[in-house]
Amino acid sequence: MSEEKVLDPGAFEDRLAHFLYERFEEARAVRVGEKETSEQAAIVERYADLFTRPQLDALSEAESRASSGGASADELERLYRLRKTCEGGIVGAELAGREDELENKLLAARVSWKDEQMPLRTAQARLALLDSYGDRDELGERQAEVAAGFNAESLQLIAAAESLEADLSGQPDPIRRSEEEKRISLQELADALTDVSARLDERWGELRKRWFGRLLGAGREDIPRQYQMAYMRRLSPLAGTYTRERATEICLDTLAQLGFDLKAMPNIHLDLDDRPQKSPRACVIASRPPEIVHLITRAQGGLHDYEAFLHEAGHALHYGGCDPALPYAFRSLSRDHALTEIYSYITAKIVNEPGWHERYFSLSPEVARENAEAGLFLEVLLFRRYVAKLQFELEFWQRFAADGGTEKGYAERQEKATGVRYRPDWYLSDMDSGFYSADYLRAWIRSAQLRASLLEEVGADWWRSAKTGEYLRSLFKEGSRPSNEEIAARLGFEPLDCAPLIAELGA
Repeated sequence: MSEEKVLDPGAFEDRLAHFLYERFEEARAVRVGEKETSEQAAIVERYADLFTRPQLDALSEAESRASSGGASADELERLYRLRKTCEGGIVGAELAGREDELENKLLAARVSWKDEQMPLRTAQARLALLDSYGDRDELGERQAEVAAGFNAESLQLIAAAESLEADLSGQPDPIRRSEEEKRISLQELADALTDVSARLDERWGELRKRWFGRLLGAGREDIPRQYQMAYMRRLSPLAGTYTRERATEICLDTLAQLGFDLKAMPNIHLDLDDRPQKSPRACVIASRPPEIVHLITRAQGGLHDYEAFLHEAGHALHYGGCDPALPYAFRSLSRDHALTEIYSYITAKIVNEPGWHERYFSLSPEVARENAEAGLFLEVLLFRRYVAKLQFELEFWQRFAADGGTEKGYAERQEKATGVRYRPDWYLSDMDSGFYSADYLRAWIRSAQLRASLLEEVGADWWRSAKTGEYLRSLFKEGSRPSNEEIAARLGFEPLDCAPLIAELGA
């Protein structure tokens, strides 16, 4: 029996680029509603030679030889990322068929409400638009029931992936495995941010009282249900000011003030259309950075459209602005997502600047400050929510080997942090893989440090200064090579220095 063919790291990297391009384009087509079914399994089958145990062994051996041969730190990091991608690819190849099956069931799922049968994602998107508090609760409950019906399959996939990852990596502890990849202590991060969240309790109480009342009305429950979150995130009572029709124009001009003309950047493709099967969650899909980067949003009216556009533009500019001469591993692969989230957060923070509201919406200084506080309210709400998510996910994985993954503590932590009542069985729908919650939170710390640095170096108008754009552009050129924590060192901060974050969220 002949041995399976394996590729050297360079050839593997080249073929990997083609594979990921096809996978990302397929994921994009399904996510934006251009396709009714996902065919990822067929793509994985075409590239089956990439993800085999012999190929993983060959990459591991190349990494070991490079390490003993005194290779540069960049070369060792490149080989590490290729090896870890191969590990992930073996898991993906094993589970692609089951993942397609689940994705297609979700696409086919329908929610019955008021004599209408609507796709699950349409129901989730509509929650942001319903003006009736009762209607939001009713439709929310129905779509949550449908989504929860897939929990058993989702949990089986999570368990299967975890078993494979443990075997391939040789590290049976999912928390330690993630810490090795991220090069941080997840518990130390959680402890530091739990302290920050607690120090914001008083300020959060003020914001919650004012904005829950204003957004949900006098007839709201003391502790509203999760189905009200999309409506609050849209800041629907302000939708008359922040119309969906002006969102693209204003966001493009906002970025132009920083020196980024998206209209003149053909490598960044904007998908802003509204389709029934299009996911309501904005995203960027970097199919082949820097040449092909997709920025995807589904505007519904309200300030959140602007924040979401600017957030995703930060990602798009990062991927689209990387040096094309970088190895593919430093253009498209990364240990985690905590670096690129810095750039999405810093551009999204612009909606918290009163001057931005004055400039683009002709508001008085007083009204501009009030509306900017609405953006701050949402940021504090989401920050506290993600701290609670990280706390729960650590507990989930600490006991996973014993109980197989349960909802214990999920709803309680969310309610304590946000003042919103969550369904316990929503815990799987709310969980991203790879401790993505930790990446978001690291970016929260770092973007506050970056803003503090920009305030000092550029001034109060950092959000509309070409100097800010010049600095960001210099960071974007490095692609995904640096870590989130390396950016902290460049800014002159310790990784867990949360003073700028406390000052910003407590403002």
